[in-house]
Amino acid sequence: MIGGAASRFLLPGTGPEEGGPDFLERFWKRPLAPQGAPPADFTPLEASLGSEACRACHPRQFKQWQSSLHSRTMGPGVWWQFRVKTPEQVKSCMNCHAPLAEQKALAGQDLGWPGGPSDPRPDYVPADLHRKGLVCAACHVRGHRRFGPPKADALPADRAPHHGFAGREAFRNSRFCAGCHQFPDDGPSLNGKLRENTYREWRASRYADQGVTCQSCHMPDGAHRWRGIHDPAMVRKGVSASLRAEGDGAGGYRVTAAVANSGAGHKLPTYLTPKLFARLLLIGPAGDVRKRLDKAVIGWKADVEMTREIFDTRLDPGERIELSGKAARPAGSGWKVALWLDAAPQRHYERLFRYMFRQKDKMDPATQRLLETAYKRAQATRFEVLRKRVPLPP
Repeated sequence: MIGGAASRFLLPGTGPEEGGPDFLERFWKRPLAPQGAPPADFTPLEASLGSEACRACHPRQFKQWQSSLHSRTMGPGVWWQFRVKTPEQVKSCMNCHAPLAEQKALAGQDLGWPGGPSDPRPDYVPADLHRKGLVCAACHVRGHRRFGPPKADALPADRAPHHGFAGREAFRNSRFCAGCHQFPDDGPSLNGKLRENTYREWRASRYADQGVTCQSCHMPDGAHRWRGIHDPAMVRKGVSASLRAEGDGAGGYRVTAAVANSGAGHKLPTYLTPKLFARLLLIGPAGDVRKRLDKAVIGWKADVEMTREIFDTRLDPGERIELSGKAARPAGSGWKVALWLDAAPQRHYERLFRYMFRQKDKMDPATQRLLETAYKRAQATRFEVLRKRVPLPP
């Protein structure tokens, strides 16, 4: 094993079983403590903090995680920012994006922090661990002990790899997710509202009273995909829409539509980054858009530096937004009205990245390339949520 007893990577960790009454408070106490040296009888595979090591026994969970945003929380959109932020700012971001102490140590070495870790990494820390995002170990390993939801058929510790695992019901509790999806009272806020407030939004909803947890919707059957605003199927499950056209008694038409948060257990969308764009349209016989009758943006908008709120039109569970318009009676047949709903999951970052392009001359070439890649990827996340049409009545 590389590194000695004084290595910054090998400081003894404090397990969540030590001190304090609440398991989750101890489990997510920031910053996370280093894991320390693994037990002497662990094989390299058992000791490794890399998710690839977990694949050996958990291939289904690994494949699901690999397709999730959790595996991409350290993409170009984050890394270009890290190259222009201070070490303390980076560490704060990494508390959720890549929270292991070992990930922060590698990032410090990668970014050349003054006074950062200078010791070689130990064998159980993969060289690219800091670039892998929210790895399995971030949620399941503390002090080299494995934790997870209880299993009725779990192997006894003397027969299981890495001495088995400690089963905890907390992994089925929405509070487990609050570690990253709920800022504390003194956390970053905007216009008096915490910028990350998803857990409390859920607590205030009927879903909490009904026992529908975060895991119920975002980890059905234990799936490690965590689908959300970036996933078309998940968004379509969360919204419903209505559209109606009728004569106005004066030779024209009244058109009304609504989009409702009918399935999300928190605000839709819950965070500043995404936006939903609704448009009420008049469609010609050939299927072309002839006129926009109304529009609405569903989301929370701030200036690019997140210091000033511009609007907040997010929908609480059960809430809806309405659109309306009038259309003159067009000549001929085959006319329709339509409600289009589109999602831009990375809308805030699209704006931020465009803003930062103006300052490209202050960045080194590597940072510029990361920024350009991040902007293209943010744009590519857009998708159609729904296309609803009804004919104009004769």
